[in-house]
Amino acid sequence: MTVDVTTSLSPAGALPPGLYGYDDLSEGAFFLTSGVTVTEAHIVGYAGISGDLFDVHMDDTFAREQGFPGRIAHGLLGLALIDGLKTRCPVRLQGIATLSWNWSFKAPILIGDRIAARFDVHAKRPTRRADRGIVTFNVSVVNQNGEVVQEGQTLLMMGGRKASDAASA
Repeated sequence: MTVDVTTSLSPAGALPPGLYGYDDLSEGAFFLTSGVTVTEAHIVGYAGISGDLFDVHMDDTFAREQGFPGRIAHGLLGLALIDGLKTRCPVRLQGIATLSWNWSFKAPILIGDRIAARFDVHAKRPTRRADRGIVTFNVSVVNQNGEVVQEGQTLLMMGGRKASDAASA
């Protein structure tokens, strides 16, 4: 499946660069990250940190025997790279803590692939604390060909909730 990550699916539209708190976001708003090219060094480094030395990540011959064009990146490496791109994005979120990921690995990420992500505000809910709320983002990760390689949802606890909203929580 391919997707144009720049197309707005909602009247809320693309968020311009800036700092966003919980109250600044509305359902349907989205932002795009920059991209990162996945290198052999990423894969080897992640294997060393995680201890995941499975052959499909470390051995070209084995990966080809499994039907891949060569070694593939760890799925969690892709997720980690996207989370890093989110934190370096010109759209900066007043994040406090990531609460969960519900994630699917749709296609392999290969050495040399350039991946980027689109984060769509799916839902919001206040918390008992007056200064924070929880935002659910739908996330699509695409490669340089526009193919969705990973997708899912993440819940982010965010600051920036105004006191007027706390009275209704």
